[in-house]
Amino acid sequence: MSDLLKTLTLVTALGMASPLLAQTTEATETPAPETTEQEAAPAEGSVDDGTGIELQMGEPEQSEPQPGQTYVMEESGDWEIRCVKLPADAEQKDPCQLYQLLSDQQGNAVAEINILSLPAGAQAAAGANIIVPLETLLTERLSMSIDGGQARKYQFAFCSQVGCLARLGFSAADVTAFKRGNAANLTIVPAVAPDQKVELTVSLSGFTAGFDRLAEIAAQ
Repeated sequence: MSDLLKTLTLVTALGMASPLLAQTTEATETPAPETTEQEAAPAEGSVDDGTGIELQMGEPEQSEPQPGQTYVMEESGDWEIRCVKLPADAEQKDPCQLYQLLSDQQGNAVAEINILSLPAGAQAAAGANIIVPLETLLTERLSMSIDGGQARKYQFAFCSQVGCLARLGFSAADVTAFKRGNAANLTIVPAVAPDQKVELTVSLSGFTAGFDRLAEIAAQ
């Protein structure tokens, strides 16, 4: 799942360096050892600005996803192909889905949709997980239509801290309609305003290439 409806808190830690203490003896004065060129050179990845405190230039962060993490394999139009990294010794490939974040008319992130391809011969050719806000009126169910066509109603499966989940199944004919369409329209009803509706648009730009790509990834 994405970070939809989660609050991220950034904590900055400040540290103080310990002072350097110089030691002297009363009997004899020992001259400071000469600094060699190797000692004077700043460490790799840092710069000496003359203060004696090195400026750290940083190192590239490791971009390789770790087991259990979600990563974006590639983009297809308005969709992302997101995969979950499995352990190196896993017998199966990383599972991948099409992902899109959905916003309302004010540009606020409201919901997200994940679509996955199902094995050939199954009753459903594709499945979808749609997450909506907790403040959704569940009894009104989720409504979906393609390009203004006849809408279908779907029950919500359950709710968790990140939102309420509806699990949808699509036939081969539904997938074809997605490939030919321009947009799918989702409708939910807020619990605080049951007389109103929230309309969300799912762009189908790039859906055909992205959905076919899922099959290619699974077959590799």
